[in-house]
Amino acid sequence: MIDPDRIDCEILHQLRNNARLSNKELAGRIGLSASSTLVRVRSLQSAGLLRGYHADIEPKCLGVGLQAMISIQLRRHSEKDVTAFREHALALPEVVRLYHVAGANDFLIHVWVRDSEHLRELAMRSFTSRREVGHMETGLIFEHAQSVELPNYLVFRDDDE
Repeated sequence: MIDPDRIDCEILHQLRNNARLSNKELAGRIGLSASSTLVRVRSLQSAGLLRGYHADIEPKCLGVGLQAMISIQLRRHSEKDVTAFREHALALPEVVRLYHVAGANDFLIHVWVRDSEHLRELAMRSFTSRREVGHMETGLIFEHAQSVELPNYLVFRDDDE
């Protein structure tokens, strides 16, 4: 396991803000040589701290007119039912993200749909008809944003240690 220092954190911050940075650009921003930066990035990747690079897609350009968060309560909490529902939901093309959570709901599912009729059809066809589902609620998403900052409460070792 890697013990990230402030330079590692700066690499993570820069890549979270713009994953398309070249190694040379990244090195310039953090003040290291390109070779040292590449070693650090590969170390972060091999340690599993840097899991991947993703494209930020504009949903409207794909015909998405509505986003929703669907809350699901399962009838039972058996491993078989949790796994079956999770696999089913992740196989749906409308599902953007799936969260298995604690509390009143078991799953929160972020979906992209064309319109309210598509959302209704998805809910009826793919969720309420499932034997594992005990209750479902749908909330419309008015805005979806993600912070590029790392949590400031994380404590990392100093380079001098």
